Amino acid sequence: MAAPTRTDIFNPTPEHHALREMTRGFAERELEPQAALFDREERFNVDAFRKLGELGLLGITVGEECGGSGMDAVAATIVHEELSAVDPGFTLAYLAHSMLFANNLDKNGSAEQKQRLLPAACSGQKIGGMCMSEPNAGTDVLGMSTSADKRGEHWVINGAKMWITNGAIADGELGDIFLVYARTGDKGARALSLFLVEKGFEGFSLGQKIHDKLGMRASTTAELVFDNCKVPEANLVGHTGDAVLHMMRNLELERLTLAAMSLGIARRSIEIMNRYAQERTAFGKPINAYGQIQRHIGESYAEYMAGRAYVYNTAYNLDLSSSGNRLDSDGVKLYCATMAKNVADRAIQCLGGYGYVGEYVVERLWRDAKLLEIGGGTNEAHQKNITRDLMSVERIK
Repeated sequence: MAAPTRTDIFNPTPEHHALREMTRGFAERELEPQAALFDREERFNVDAFRKLGELGLLGITVGEECGGSGMDAVAATIVHEELSAVDPGFTLAYLAHSMLFANNLDKNGSAEQKQRLLPAACSGQKIGGMCMSEPNAGTDVLGMSTSADKRGEHWVINGAKMWITNGAIADGELGDIFLVYARTGDKGARALSLFLVEKGFEGFSLGQKIHDKLGMRASTTAELVFDNCKVPEANLVGHTGDAVLHMMRNLELERLTLAAMSLGIARRSIEIMNRYAQERTAFGKPINAYGQIQRHIGESYAEYMAGRAYVYNTAYNLDLSSSGNRLDSDGVKLYCATMAKNVADRAIQCLGGYGYVGEYVVERLWRDAKLLEIGGGTNEAHQKNITRDLMSVERIK
């Protein structure tokens, strides 16, 4: 029997390999010099973000007819891994725009909505986001209270959304456009609908910008307020009651790319502690000669590679046009989020006092990693979903 053809599962095509090299080069050239400063000052680097539009990355999964690159889930995974290895906070802003807004609209919006809004989103002219969480509703999305009522030719939205990435581009400056989930029915999965809300709409305003976050500080987070916000009928995405389907489809990609961010954090942490352990000596030997340090490095690499294989296998099998892969999109994020935090923690331990300060990067990576166990679904929510999904599985493939 002939030997099977070897495939690089992390770069399955020449196009994927070229994408990785381009994105890694951009991250090292454009993001590395500014990452610590923008984290410290809690600012979003809009100029660097718009350069991603010039590279075709802001619409990585958006159809070419709307200004995107028309690539797959593997491509999205590659970009998030490479950007996050340098600046996870900046990458979170990228994810909110490219996955939660642009991909969501591309897969669920009308032809008119896509042609009108996606070219500007793909170029970076407009910066978008998605509004789901509320001050009193996070994981329990069906418990949201923000409502939308039909009044003539408009919908009127009332309520508030919380923890919105790209909600504020800067202090006092609202983001450009958002996909907003709101209640249009009484209860159940058909109670929610999805709307396009644009800066300048009557009754739409910026609430508080969230400061002093533990991590992801280069990504702005804000409260958005809807006070009798008037939204044209044409800005309803799909039909009333369709939003949960839209939500589930897009959450699978969100969780996959958040797991990819975890990979970037873990890989960079391993590279830093591996290099430091070769250079730093104690009692006449490099510290990587000691079993305690070997355990940190060895376990970190094995866990990272296990997570990386799981992530890319899931990405390869993810259909961006349909849902149905919640089991593994939850699984990769559940595993990789904690893996990244633990690897960054080990890197700090290996570096000792140097790991505790910003110069060696790993303290920022550790802070950023914690958000991945909370945002886009908590670890506890993933555990619940996986257990429920496995109830219908007799044999794991």
